[in-house]
Amino acid sequence: MIVDSALYRGGERVFVDCTKEDLHRLREEADGTDDFVWVGLHEPGAAELEHVADVFDLHPLAVEDAVNAHQRPKLERYDDALFLVLKTLWYVDEEDAVETGEINLFVGRNYVVSVRHGKGGGLHSARLDLEKQAAVLGHGPSAVVYTICDRVVDIYAEVAAELEEDVDEVEASVFSPERTQDSQRIYVLKRELSEMRRAINPLREPMKRFAEGMVPGVSREAAPFFRDVADHLIRVSDDIESLDGLLSSAFEAHMARIGLQQNEDMRKISAWVAIAAVGTLVAGIYGMNFRYIPELRWHFGYFYAIGLMVVASVVLWRFFKKSGWL
Repeated sequence: MIVDSALYRGGERVFVDCTKEDLHRLREEADGTDDFVWVGLHEPGAAELEHVADVFDLHPLAVEDAVNAHQRPKLERYDDALFLVLKTLWYVDEEDAVETGEINLFVGRNYVVSVRHGKGGGLHSARLDLEKQAAVLGHGPSAVVYTICDRVVDIYAEVAAELEEDVDEVEASVFSPERTQDSQRIYVLKRELSEMRRAINPLREPMKRFAEGMVPGVSREAAPFFRDVADHLIRVSDDIESLDGLLSSAFEAHMARIGLQQNEDMRKISAWVAIAAVGTLVAGIYGMNFRYIPELRWHFGYFYAIGLMVVASVVLWRFFKKSGWL
């Protein structure tokens, strides 16, 4: 579905008397040196994207990637056009889950075609913000690429902040006095961090190339803007590595606490077994079928045996309590 399409000239959106689906008319109107067309699509079908490809002469391999989605973040050049793949992320707090989408950008001298899959990374608001900045928009297609990359990386930072809160909760739970079962949540969070790595790390090289002005078709004047995006991307990547390290440490601490708790349980069990064994020992001795047991016919023998069991058990209980076993 075509969400929006427009012609831009000199950093301003130009009104063209046609529908947003009339891409041929928009392409024809982009006849100036600084004119370009930006077409935004959301989860288009194969036939719709083929139509857009015919209008802008998009490379069939890039079109195939955009239709199938689920691509690794990358930057490729086809003839005089660029194809950039970005992963979008959003966080579902109830499930501790990082969900992913995808944005595919076709960038030529006088056009940008953005194809979005999934809920994350809505581009209409990014378009509206960019249209308010004529000086930035005046850089042409490079400005669109920068704006989309900047928006995506900013969302990466927001997701990382959400994950940081969850990691803090896990740390507090692991070191709380209550017995907790945090191993499953730690595993889930580490898996989501891995999902973020797959979105962020492959993007570092393309952003570096943009920042160094090494990509033909992207204005060198836009390099300072991409340096800012690259810096944010590196910062988020470092945050992810730091969070992963904290989770690994929390998992090790959690397993160590489980070991200590098990040892503590075994000490308590052993102490109670020892206390019970005293009574069992006394009962076993006086329960033997020998005729000549001195206390067997004693009038107070029963009370003596019971008292011996109780006194011995109390002494052992106090000893284990003082030793910290109970």
